[in-house]
Amino acid sequence: MSTTPDPKQSRTPASPTSHTSLTERRKAATRMDIARAAAHLFVTQGLRATRAEDIAQAAGIAPRTFYRYFATKEEAVSPLYAAGAQRWAEAVREAPAGLSVPKALEHAVRYTLTPGAGVSASSWQWVRTLIRLADTNPAVRKVWAQVCQASERTLAQVLAARTATEPDNVADTPQLRFAAAVACAAVRVALETWATGNAPADGPHGPAALALHNLNSLSGFRWSPENTD
Repeated sequence: MSTTPDPKQSRTPASPTSHTSLTERRKAATRMDIARAAAHLFVTQGLRATRAEDIAQAAGIAPRTFYRYFATKEEAVSPLYAAGAQRWAEAVREAPAGLSVPKALEHAVRYTLTPGAGVSASSWQWVRTLIRLADTNPAVRKVWAQVCQASERTLAQVLAARTATEPDNVADTPQLRFAAAVACAAVRVALETWATGNAPADGPHGPAALALHNLNSLSGFRWSPENTD
């Protein structure tokens, strides 16, 4: 699942942390610059008409630098998809501690999928365009699927922390992996459903409303071994 930022927005490098080096942050910023340049070209002139060399020129780098970061032009948009997935996982992580897992997921949906909250209102047309691109192009669809799969693993770790199970290996807790997969699928399907139509990003047919409906339909789902809310 992902909500992608506006490719035209100014660069917002990841916040410094004790375990993220300056070099890593610079690489992440460069990857995002390339991703925004690629998305802009894909939207304005089409995927087929865009070469990796065009993306490199738009990003202000050499073609060989482009290929140090991405193997194909389609992969270049992956940081935009991944940024939305990370935002979603962090919103679940930062939900108030007293909330049950379902309520924490609803909190994260409202934050990340409501225009003007996690993603600016002006960005949602870009979100729709990039998700439609994944729907119509097999190579981009593969990138989108890989990001969604990675998002499930990240969310499983977040849910493990929220339910205080904290296993050595999240893969050893099938229930949490399944819960994360179900939650991410509920949001992914909402985004893809909205993107295929022309409804505004807010209102009863927007991504947030659709995702909340999907999550509410799972009211009987056992979200963790210890929590059946």
